[in-house]
Amino acid sequence: MVKQPSVSARAAKLVDEIVADADALRISVSKGSLGERLIDMGANVVGGLEAGRRLGEVCMGGLGTVAFTQSSGLKNWPLGVVVSSNNPVIACLASQYAGWTISDEASGFFALGSGPARALSRVEDLYKELGYVDHHPQATLVIEGDKAPPSAVIAKLSTGCGIDPTGLTIMYATTWSLAGTVQIAARVLEVAIHKAHALHFPLENILDGTGTTPIAPPIPDFVKAMGRTNDAIIYGGRIHLFVKGPDTDAKRLAENLPSSTCGAYGKPFAEIFADVNGDFYKIDPMLFSPAQVIVSNVETGNSFRAGELAPEIVDASFR
Repeated sequence: MVKQPSVSARAAKLVDEIVADADALRISVSKGSLGERLIDMGANVVGGLEAGRRLGEVCMGGLGTVAFTQSSGLKNWPLGVVVSSNNPVIACLASQYAGWTISDEASGFFALGSGPARALSRVEDLYKELGYVDHHPQATLVIEGDKAPPSAVIAKLSTGCGIDPTGLTIMYATTWSLAGTVQIAARVLEVAIHKAHALHFPLENILDGTGTTPIAPPIPDFVKAMGRTNDAIIYGGRIHLFVKGPDTDAKRLAENLPSSTCGAYGKPFAEIFADVNGDFYKIDPMLFSPAQVIVSNVETGNSFRAGELAPEIVDASFR
């Protein structure tokens, strides 16, 4: 039996490299009151595209690569990212997915945590399905926000991960920062794997995957920035999954994966968000998926395609 890789151990190496390059990346590294390491990737610092690229790889627990491309698939917005993983279920669901709800009533702090620390805490039921367990003395948690958690939250996080606070690293960037917009674009493969799980496709039959999506231009407005980063994937994202199993399953997955299968599809995300009066949880979660899909069955050699890019909606969102 092949030993499962440790997303926390692999990410820790990437984080140390980022810290060593802090000045060049225009990021800030500091220590919190409990000895935790805080890395501002794009909240109160300039950061940049490269900071976001490397943050995306940390989110995937070192089991994926994020690269820039000038061939996003959209004529007016050629700059994009190419995300690949030969262990996409662990990289995307066990690490990258923002599934850890972090809240503290006393301070009013709230955030969704992503990254390899989730696999140490295993507070989500998802890990029972994945059958994935990680052990490591260092944990890295990524937060999409403008500040690090207060000490009370740090204590809860480190306890949840079963580590000392000095072994905890918090990395954070706002949605509207350069690093933030890149690390969100780097989730193009993750949303596809997450939707495949929601569609009850056997996760053990997903062998490999890659995705491409344009990088949304940052804008200093949370709702508009959230809209642009979502539109980049929903209307401009492309993924290619390599699977095994019956062709009927592969074909059904391809047909149901594209964002266009959702009834909410067709308008910029900011408008969809306004239609539900700003209640994110009223939006059909099946909308969050790439626009165009290819599913290739390695056991039969057959490939199945579905969906189309919607450059006109991306144009309306990005301009």
